[in-house]
Amino acid sequence: MAMPSQILVMRCASRSTGHEAHVAQAGDYRFFAGWRSDPFFFDVLGTLNKFQFTSGDFFADKDTCSIVLEVANSLLGPKEVGLWARTLIPADSAGAGWIQADRGARPNQTPFLAGEQNEAYLAGEPADDACFVPIFAHALEHTGGYSPEEAKRVARKLLPDLLRYDPKRPASFPDNGRGLIDDVSDLFLAILTNGKVTGDKVGPHDDFLDEFPYLGPPHIIRSK
Repeated sequence: MAMPSQILVMRCASRSTGHEAHVAQAGDYRFFAGWRSDPFFFDVLGTLNKFQFTSGDFFADKDTCSIVLEVANSLLGPKEVGLWARTLIPADSAGAGWIQADRGARPNQTPFLAGEQNEAYLAGEPADDACFVPIFAHALEHTGGYSPEEAKRVARKLLPDLLRYDPKRPASFPDNGRGLIDDVSDLFLAILTNGKVTGDKVGPHDDFLDEFPYLGPPHIIRSK
């Protein structure tokens, strides 16, 4: 896969494994990499159990190996931008470069809507997402009881998989970016089920920080 044009933001930074967050800064950019408390909140088991929620947050005691990059709004320009992220890993053969292992922008879509095309979806790019409208629509018909026409209409609203953000407005999901305490799962469940389910009885965590990198310290201290 050809790499897009790139900007080198930071050449090197230390990795955090304990409670203290080691933050690197270069100009208007701040960067963090390391273990933190997982900010996602969702009753995963209840969702998989036919939406019989137990008010149990699967991620309440989980940690995640995080990458946090802070970019000044002024660097994004005056107009709305479409944001997405991807994970690249080394190819199996030596000297073969990198391959895309994951990508996303809007939360929850991949595990619930990509279906049998999940691998192709994760390896794709938003510019080509029109080809995934049928598989998304099929999942919406099956889970939400949408008509075929309505399912396609909703699928087209979810694709391309981009998080739209206008730097001139406060961040708030789903209309403008996403904040850490935004209950994205409740909003997604309402779409997935065609309004039959509107919440999982789980709320945001209470360990967020007021300063960068904003994610709470990890629950477990690791040596690497």
